[in-house]
Amino acid sequence: MADAPDVTLVVRGGTVVGPDGLERLDVAVAGATVAALAQSIEPPSGAAVLDATGCLVGPGLVDLHTHLRQPGSEEAETIETGARAAALGGYTAVVAMPNTEPAIDSAGVAKEVLALGEACPAEVAVAGAITVGRAGAALAPMGELAALGVSLFTDDGSGVQDGGVMRRALDYAKGLGVTLAQHCEDEHLAAGGAMHEGCWSSRLGVPGIPAAAEEVMVARDIALVRLTGAPVHFLHLSTAGSVDLVRGAKAEGLPVTAEAAPHHMLLTHDLVAGYDPVFKVTPPLRGAEDVAAVVAGLCDGTIDAVATDHAPHAPEAKDVPFDQAPPGMLGLQTALPLAWEVLSPFLGPERVFALMSTQPAAIARLTATDPRPAGHSAQGGPVEVGAPANLCVFDPAARTVVDPARLASRSRNTPYAGRVFTGAVRHTVLRGEAVVVDAVAQR
Repeated sequence: MADAPDVTLVVRGGTVVGPDGLERLDVAVAGATVAALAQSIEPPSGAAVLDATGCLVGPGLVDLHTHLRQPGSEEAETIETGARAAALGGYTAVVAMPNTEPAIDSAGVAKEVLALGEACPAEVAVAGAITVGRAGAALAPMGELAALGVSLFTDDGSGVQDGGVMRRALDYAKGLGVTLAQHCEDEHLAAGGAMHEGCWSSRLGVPGIPAAAEEVMVARDIALVRLTGAPVHFLHLSTAGSVDLVRGAKAEGLPVTAEAAPHHMLLTHDLVAGYDPVFKVTPPLRGAEDVAAVVAGLCDGTIDAVATDHAPHAPEAKDVPFDQAPPGMLGLQTALPLAWEVLSPFLGPERVFALMSTQPAAIARLTATDPRPAGHSAQGGPVEVGAPANLCVFDPAARTVVDPARLASRSRNTPYAGRVFTGAVRHTVLRGEAVVVDAVAQR
């Protein structure tokens, strides 16, 4: 092994996170593939070496829910800058949401996004729109998009309001073998709301968005899953009621999955007291009981994935009164340290990496058993000989200090400015290439 001439990279001194436990192993990479795992691997001459002493070495993270803004809003983010932020956060793949201008509702726009992602330090997959222009009326050409390998469809930014349209979309999706992902918000109940409907919206005199606005659509779509047999993935669940509904649907054996955003695992609506638009997000920050329910849902398996809902906005867009500001927060570079701090008291590293890598990859169909486009590799691990060398090296004892000016995104709308999280991404390896070394992007 030590003399093997084809080894190009060795990750030394780390603890490999496997589905069944942890083991202190070095990882040797040959080209784009894991070549060997052993307690001690001496790097051949010319091989790159990554020091992982004290670190966890897991599969590269996969984000189900990333807003890359291109095409149409490149002042906030580009595919390149978003992918760099992803790599710095330990991600080796992201799914770009379709609420761009124009929307990703045709093969032409999807091909443009995929082409722009080809040279990026994280793989970029796309989600297609459910309806043309995300207008909630005519169905988008899902078959055309599915032929490109698109397996997830959503009108994210708005939910499909018409139940009849959603039913037709589910019937169509079932025939194609793809999954619909729903942004659950009843526009009539949420109309005019800018924050969670609760004590702070009352005190501040700002219209609120009730928990029921989310929960009625979760309930409706569970009923449609029961009717059609087609799978649904629920985006960014934020209320205790929604978590309970999904828990019940899973107990019934229905094909539903769900995700939670890091900010709904930690932040509460108390933060809107200062009218700072950085804390405006959709769905809104909720109460402490909702945050506790989201964390419980992640721990008991009701919620399948942590997904960032990374939503950059140019500084001038957020520099307006709270009710006029667009909703959204940055998330890619802080997701793993935040999730580690919140979840590690309850879950081992295997479960944390499952929530942020293995299970998201399965939902987005980016795994070894799924067909992958040229230039894309299987995601979600496990870290084993013969697998693609997509790795996240995470130091649970380090600190992540959030400085907006040092983030890779073109935007600065992080709600965590000045906060310190326990744990930090140290290295990221994409298809055998160290794209992040000692927390510095290499391209």
